[in-house]
Amino acid sequence: MTPILGIMASSISGSKISTTAYESIASATGTGASGTITFSSIPSTYASLQIRMTGFTTAGSDINFQIAGNNLTYSHYLYGDGTTAAANANASSCYINWGVQPSSTQAYVAVIDVLDYASTTKTKTVRFLSGVDKNGSGEIVLGSGLRNSTSAVSSISLVAPSSTWTTNTTISLYGIKGA
Repeated sequence: MTPILGIMASSISGSKISTTAYESIASATGTGASGTITFSSIPSTYASLQIRMTGFTTAGSDINFQIAGNNLTYSHYLYGDGTTAAANANASSCYINWGVQPSSTQAYVAVIDVLDYASTTKTKTVRFLSGVDKNGSGEIVLGSGLRNSTSAVSSISLVAPSSTWTTNTTISLYGIKGA
């Protein structure tokens, strides 16, 4: 038997990928009147959380992310737009600020993971991949953040600080089941 990436094929041939690992908790749409979408009273029954979003704003506005109404302690990201690459870090109380600026016609998409959100013995780590097309001059951002607190996360907000989420914005919160 030939090893596949160092694993014997027979050890993975019977493996199945679970299609029930993600469970929908809540979803929200923009109202056209508010720049904040908040998920509150998040149940503590999952291993991690994932947010999937397609966002449109009334004006080009950076997007921020908050956990439990508190700023994150550290964040960093890698950014690219096809011609420019950049990296940034913030080691003070901060939001995760993706730097991409969607508009009413240019969708911003993101997948955000909040790891070990319900743990009361671990700090909270957030990782994300996001981007916006901008009609051929798109931007993509990969980053992470740390909330240096062991308190469980029960609330998450996505904020467009200089704008509002339009009615075609959709944001979904999923719970990821763990072993």
